[in-house]
Amino acid sequence: MKPFLLVATRAEDDAADEEYASFLRFGGLSEEQLHRVRLEKEPLPPVNLADYSGIIVGGSPFNSSDPEESKSAVQLRVEAELGQLLDDVVARDFPFFGACYGVGTLGRHQGGTVDRTYGEPIGPVEIRLTAEGRRDPLLDGVPERFSAYVGHKEAVAQLPPHAVNLAGSATCPVQMFRIKSNLYATQFHPELDVAGLLTRISVYRHAGYFPPEEAETVMEAVRGSAVHVPPQVLANFTARYAR
Repeated sequence: MKPFLLVATRAEDDAADEEYASFLRFGGLSEEQLHRVRLEKEPLPPVNLADYSGIIVGGSPFNSSDPEESKSAVQLRVEAELGQLLDDVVARDFPFFGACYGVGTLGRHQGGTVDRTYGEPIGPVEIRLTAEGRRDPLLDGVPERFSAYVGHKEAVAQLPPHAVNLAGSATCPVQMFRIKSNLYATQFHPELDVAGLLTRISVYRHAGYFPPEEAETVMEAVRGSAVHVPPQVLANFTARYAR
């Protein structure tokens, strides 16, 4: 099969490597089947979509909705390169899966409103599928309600007019959406289990998701949670589009 391409932007090696390992594990992929580019370290090389089965965008410490003047030179470069990649991906309706940061990236690219109205603290939330979500092939085998891990400062406040809302939560109305037939983004993290989330809490304890002194409390709450369904969404993506 042709590999998938993971476009990553996490500067911290522990978090970046954990994320890559999680996408491998829950996507059912080998390292040869999931190439990784770390945009925070180097510019995006030329991408020939014909060489890949699909594109995956992982999470990020970047917030798409931050004021332009507050963004670093690296973030501005990353956003520009992702925008150019999405120009091609959207035009071709090429298989795309964006987890968390992918919501802001794809949502803004397609004319949606992304801001801090519906940010959620780190931890599990109940996700509910919409009527469209219950019919979507990427959610095959996923129950109408399930728990998923979240942790984000920004979210989609208004979808692009042509987007289809597939899932939401009580605190964030857009947890998953689709553009055209093959472009998906989730606000929740389908690649996270307890161990992976604990790594991120440790790495990003000073990133403003929670008061740093509360890190152990947040970790303890996560240790007591049970989240099993979301990886099915990622597995469905890789199974559907592997070619």
